[in-house]
Amino acid sequence: MMVLYSGTTCPFSQRCRFVLFEKGMDFDIRDVDLFNKPEDISVMNPYGQVPILVERDLILYESNIINEYIDERFPHPQLMPADPVQRARARLLLLNFERELFVNVEPLEKQDAKRMDKARVVMRDRLSQLAPVVAKSKFMLGEDFSMIDVALAPLLWRLELYGIELPKAAAPVLKYAERIFSRPAFFEALTPSEKVMRR
Repeated sequence: MMVLYSGTTCPFSQRCRFVLFEKGMDFDIRDVDLFNKPEDISVMNPYGQVPILVERDLILYESNIINEYIDERFPHPQLMPADPVQRARARLLLLNFERELFVNVEPLEKQDAKRMDKARVVMRDRLSQLAPVVAKSKFMLGEDFSMIDVALAPLLWRLELYGIELPKAAAPVLKYAERIFSRPAFFEALTPSEKVMRR
C-alpha cells in the first residue's frame, strides 16, 4: 500500500492528497508535524521536506513527481494528457507555475516580512493573467480536469490566508477555483487545519 507522509497545512502535500482521493485508491496518510519532524523524514528525503510517497522499496519526494507517478501507476482517471505533445506542454506549464507562482509560497508561509509584499504582488499578477484562459474553458487545459488544476488548487484555497486579493478583472479565476473546490475529492483531501483556512 502507498503511504504518503504529509504536512497538515502544506500546500504541496495537499496536491498529493488531492490526487490520491481523485484516483479513489487505497493509501495511508501519515501526518507529519512540520515543526517537529521525525528523523526518518530526512532519511527518506535529503531536503527534509514533505510530501514523501513510499511504496514498497520506492521512495519519492517533490509533489509533481509523486503525482505523475501516481497518475502513471493508476491511469484512471487520467490527469496528465495522453498525447505526448500535450503532456510536454503540461509539464512546461507546471514548471512555469513552480518558478513563477509557488516560489512565492515560502515567504508567505514563513511570514517573511521583507519578502511578503513582493510575493503577494507577483502571485496576484500571475494569477490574474490566467483569467482569459479559465473564462473560456472549465479547467486550465480545456474541459477536462488535469494535473495543472491539482497544482493550482492549494494556492487558490489559500488566497485569503496569504492576503492576496485578486482584481475584479480576475473574477473568472475565482469562479474556476470554485469549480475545483466543488470536486468531492478536493474536499475529502482537506485536513481539518486546511478546512478552516477559508471563511
